[in-house]
Order: sequence, then C-alpha cells, then structure tokens
Amino acid sequence: MSFFVSNVEGELLLTTAGKAATAILLALLVIAAAAIATRKDRAKRSMGTKQLVFCAVAMALAMVTSMLKVYSFPFGGSVTLCSMLFICLIGYIYGPATGLLTGAAYGVLQFLIEPYILAPAQVLVDYPLAFAALGLSGFFCNAKHGLVKGYLLGITGRWVFAVISGWIFFGEYAWEGWNVVLYSMAYNACYIYAEGIVTVIILMIPAVSKALQQVKVMANN
Repeated sequence: MSFFVSNVEGELLLTTAGKAATAILLALLVIAAAAIATRKDRAKRSMGTKQLVFCAVAMALAMVTSMLKVYSFPFGGSVTLCSMLFICLIGYIYGPATGLLTGAAYGVLQFLIEPYILAPAQVLVDYPLAFAALGLSGFFCNAKHGLVKGYLLGITGRWVFAVISGWIFFGEYAWEGWNVVLYSMAYNACYIYAEGIVTVIILMIPAVSKALQQVKVMANN
C-alpha cells in the first residue's frame, strides 16, 4: 500500500490511503492529548470531554488564524494572525505532554490542509515535529508570566525545526553569497519572530493577560 505518489512534475502527493492514515493519526494524537491531560483526575468523567474540546477548539482557532496571513514569504512561511499562540496556550493550560501532542496533531492537520512534500523526512520535520515544538510552552505552565515565556520557548522550538528543514531540504534557495545554515536561520526567523513580537505585545495587554488566565482556570475546573 502506497501513501505517496509522484505527479508528472516529480512532486510527491498523498494517495487516498495516505490521507486516511494521516486522518487516523490526527484523531489518535488528539485523543492521546486529552487522555494525558486527564491522567491526574480520572474520577471526573466529564474532564476528559472538556479537555478534548479545549484541544480541538485550540486547533480549530489556530487553523483559522493561520489562513489569515498578514504577509507570505516567497519560499514558504508567513506571518499570521497569532495562530501559534493557540497551540502554545494548550501547553500553558495542560502542561508540556498535552501541548506537544496537540501541537503534533495540529501539524498533521496543517499537512492535510496544505501538504508540501519533498520527502517523508521533510514532512516529519516541517509538520508534526515543528508544530509539536509549540507545546514546549507547557514547561512554563506554573511560572510567573508563564504564557509569554512559554510562547517564546514554543516558537523558538518551531524555529529550530524550520532551520533544520531549510538547511537540509531547501538549501538551493539560499540567498547569493549566504551560508545555507545562516540563510535558513535568518529566513525562518523573519516570519516566526515577526509574528512572535506582535503576539507578545498583545499578550502584555493587561486585559488580554487576565482573560487568558481566566481561560486557564475554566479549563482546569
């Protein structure tokens, strides 16, 4: 059974089996994220449903805002309307394990909606691994100003995987005279940290910060 097929231009495309397998993987990741989030409170049966809903809503909001592009770069990557924040928020609410799984599931969803395939390894780095890194925000879930710190850690994790992908798979697009690694670092920083700066400014608004704190309380009660 083949999950990829080449078109006349030599590009890899998902087959029906590939799309089905990807959808199954997405569902399993979301369910696993909710299960991990409830591991400390199994007596409350409703908690699993609530956390599954929060993870799903965060993914939906991230997907919708990822389509609201402020600026798109010519060789991939774009500044969106704070789309990375919603995945980082799940890590901040439920911790790194749930955040990483939700991020990976979101990466799979991004792949289903907008697949770009050069090789299976490139798909792994650009989608589930890169977006799972946003869940690193969970390591600051109990820290002062934890969402801002976690968000910065999460987008930096995504940047690291984007740099690796750019270095290995997209080096031919490096600017003239630039080292491939330095090019990948600079190019991917342009769109990831441009969005990051705008998002952090928004998070520093007291009303926004207070509202997200209330969301965290509501999600855990």
